[in-house]
Formats: sequence, structure tokens, C-alpha cells
Amino acid sequence: MDIRYSAHPEDVKRYTTEELRKEFLIQNLYQPDTVQAVYSHVDRMVVLGIMPVNEALPIDKGIDVWANFGTNFFLERREAGVFNLGGAGWIEADGVKYELGFEDCLYISRSTKSVVFGSNDKEQPARFYLVSAPAHKDCKTTFISIKDANKRPCGSKENSNERVINQFIHPDVLETCQLSMGLTQLAPGSVWNSMPPHTHERRMEIYTYFNLPEGEVVLHLMGQPQQTRHLVMQNYEAVISPSWSLHAGCGTSNYTFIWAMGGENQAFDDMDTFGVNKLR
Repeated sequence: MDIRYSAHPEDVKRYTTEELRKEFLIQNLYQPDTVQAVYSHVDRMVVLGIMPVNEALPIDKGIDVWANFGTNFFLERREAGVFNLGGAGWIEADGVKYELGFEDCLYISRSTKSVVFGSNDKEQPARFYLVSAPAHKDCKTTFISIKDANKRPCGSKENSNERVINQFIHPDVLETCQLSMGLTQLAPGSVWNSMPPHTHERRMEIYTYFNLPEGEVVLHLMGQPQQTRHLVMQNYEAVISPSWSLHAGCGTSNYTFIWAMGGENQAFDDMDTFGVNKLR
């Protein structure tokens, strides 16, 4: 498991490009028949990339659960949200099987002992993107399809940021402990996300970008509003955003991204916004 420690904004000001990428960027999440795992000490969030091709994969494949979490099984004291970013697949949680198509989501409750991932067609394998947060109680494991997500259109063609925010793991959709997740789709011709930008002091956030055409990239903005930095990101990469950092981006094409948050509350609009003319 790749361990990422917290970083102070005063230190990040002096990071090189290589240091920024090593600290915050998550790459190579999807490897055949492998569970790729990253543990962030920021709000103790965990990111998994799971791509079953020739075999079904348990959630803890290659992970020493006791050494990393001090628990007997992965979700003993955690909850998780999973999106399928690839071909059709399935997840079996404590004996109950859920079929996930492209951009479908499954919330998995704390105390779920067995979680297994599979693909329906190894020629077009599923790509499961999972984010897990600590949890203090059991909630209900729930499947949410892309069509059933709570949709919030925003932005405009004129500002090149027309998009739809699809809220999946969100208080308006289902109950969780602290995890919130959703999927934002940018319309053709729109390239900016989360602009004007914001921070939320009470929650961290993790982004993953996908649906990027081959050869296109996203310039992900991060850092304090008066000390901005950027990361050039490819398809299927993810990025850790501490609570003190803004998180926005501009692509060379339109794209889709998944946001995941955990922290003090689940109030989607609890944020501190900044006018673009204040950025440096």
C-alpha cells in the first residue's frame, strides 16, 4: 500500500514539480488482476483501483489489513463508495451480488466482511474506482445507477464550464457516516471545472479524471488561492486535495471527474469561494 502523509501549505510552496506529483498525484490505478491501494493520512482516506480480468478480486488482495488498519477486515471500521469506469462488472458484498454498468455506483456499509469484484467480459474489463473513509456506524449498502443520481446542472457555454453534477453518495440520496461522492460531466466545448474555485476547511477531497480522449490532458489547479500550483493529469489518474487547497481544472477537451470527500460534515455547499481575480 502506498502511504501518503499530510503536507503543510508553507512547505508545499517550495515543492518542485516532481515533489508535487509524488505527494498528491495517484497514477497507474488499474492493473490487470490487481488491487492498487493508496492510503492518505489526510482524513485517513483510502483509494483503490481494481481491474479484474481473468479472476475475481477480493477487496484486500495484496493488502495486509491488520498492518495498515489494525482491523480484522477491510471494512470493519470503514465505509466505501465504488464507481465502475470500465466495462460491465459486478460486486458481491457479503453474498449479495450487484451488477454495475459504466458510471454506476455502489455504496458499501461499514461491517461488510466480504467484498469481491468481477468483470463480465475480460476483453472489456471493469475498472472499479473505490474511495473509503473511516465510519462510526453501519448504514445500508446501496446501489445507485447513473440515471438515478441527484442531478445539479450548473455553469454555462459562455464560461466554458457547462456541466452536470451527479450526486450519488450524498445526504439527499442516501445515509452514510461521512463519505460523499459524485460524478461531474462536462458538456462538449466546456473545459473548466470548479471555477470560480473554492476550498473547504472542514473536508478534504479526492478527484479522479476520466473520459479524456487519447492524447488529451487536464491541468489540475491546487494550492492556496494566493499560491496556486498545477499538475498535468492523464486519463484515469487521481489527485489528493487537502482541506487548505483549492481544486479546479481545465482540460484540453471535455471530460468527467469523480469527487470524493470526507471530514467534519457532509454539507455540499460548505465551502469558501474565491473570485478568479484574487488568484495568484
